[in-house]
Amino acid sequence: MFEAETLTLAQSVLDACRARGWHVATAESCTGGLVAGALTAIAGSSDVVERGFVTYSNEAKSELLGVPAETIAAHGAVSAETAAAMAEGAVARAPVDIAVSVTGVAGPGGGSVTKPVGLAIFGLARRDGHCRTERHVFAGDRSAVRKAALHLALGLLEAEARR
Repeated sequence: MFEAETLTLAQSVLDACRARGWHVATAESCTGGLVAGALTAIAGSSDVVERGFVTYSNEAKSELLGVPAETIAAHGAVSAETAAAMAEGAVARAPVDIAVSVTGVAGPGGGSVTKPVGLAIFGLARRDGHCRTERHVFAGDRSAVRKAALHLALGLLEAEARR
């Protein structure tokens, strides 16, 4: 199902988290569960992966992750504020040490001047309260954008676990 490159990256995330005794959650919108799917494609991943939230709708972001409706209304579903709230919500709602979130515009439609097709915003939150976001614009069609977002999310998890 996943390419070798993706599985290698997922294995690296699992190894880095195991070395620290960390558990992981994902909070995904535009990737629709691909990050959790890649991690759980690896046998034995259950000692690291606790849960994944697929929160495609604004209501799901609020109900499952506690993203304030006011945040979405003020900044949009695709924003650093929402990405941070998604990651922080995953950490608050799961017994994990780290969570990654992804929200974006995978296309082919739905983009704007300020939020173009290919835009993905990532949140990375830790149990200790540290949270940061990153904004990236990826080229290509919907599939390419989602794949690039998947890889970046896995890379963020791995880098944080290896710090």
